[in-house]
Amino acid sequence: MHDNVHDTRSDKHSDAPADMTPDARAHLTRDASSAPELAVCMRGIVKQLGGQRVLDALDLDLHIGEKLALIGPSGSGKSTILRLLSGLEQVDAGTVEIFGERELSRVRRHVGMVFQHFNLFPHMTTLRNVTEAPLHVLGLGKEEARLRALELLRSVGMEDKCDAYPAQLSGGQKQRVAIARALAMQPRIMLFDEVTSALDPELVAEVVNVMRDLARQHDMTMIVVTHQLDMAEEVADRIAFLDGGHVVEQGEPARILRNPSEQRTRDFVRRFSGRSSSQG
Repeated sequence: MHDNVHDTRSDKHSDAPADMTPDARAHLTRDASSAPELAVCMRGIVKQLGGQRVLDALDLDLHIGEKLALIGPSGSGKSTILRLLSGLEQVDAGTVEIFGERELSRVRRHVGMVFQHFNLFPHMTTLRNVTEAPLHVLGLGKEEARLRALELLRSVGMEDKCDAYPAQLSGGQKQRVAIARALAMQPRIMLFDEVTSALDPELVAEVVNVMRDLARQHDMTMIVVTHQLDMAEEVADRIAFLDGGHVVEQGEPARILRNPSEQRTRDFVRRFSGRSSSQG
């Protein structure tokens, strides 16, 4: 399952940009087993949106191969962190490093993102949604891209929907295709932004199962933004609780969810334990 994502690690890193700094190249080519090398290092991050300071002197690290869940109330800055790492937003102050590189355009293709509302191409079949970027961005041949897409769709239980269009799929099916599409780009870091919050409750489990399998079976680095505390506990090695644009506390999932140190964390966990939320 997902063998194509991980067994081609040497191929991925051979196409690192020629002008990448030696330290950044070393981070990219080093095997994930060398953890606790940092995949992400964020220091003093300030970000304002609509005149409001969404991130306020945020510090956050992510080790290679680690699975981190970000939880916290709406507006606490969780999704903004993902948007900064994926290049959809720029910091107002502070520094962001990915694999030791501050010029993020050089390493951003190693970062994949799955969005809350799927963002599939409506005019393309499931198979083409997964093959399009590998063909045109990675430069894969048609047959290689097709075979890789079929393997990824099989791994998320969607191989039988290769010829279906997004309008013919349920929300859970669309999200599983979106995960396969992100994996097709062979990222070293996967970002998941509230990927279950737009789903009907009965469809949440199928996406959670895919993410749990991905987390357990592979050494890919992951950041999961969620209000689903049960999913955070199943998927993550570490949970960070955000409020007011910075990390209030973080630690092993069992401690954060059962014995948090901070009152704000206790209030949030009490509110969301045992139920789903559609809040972003």
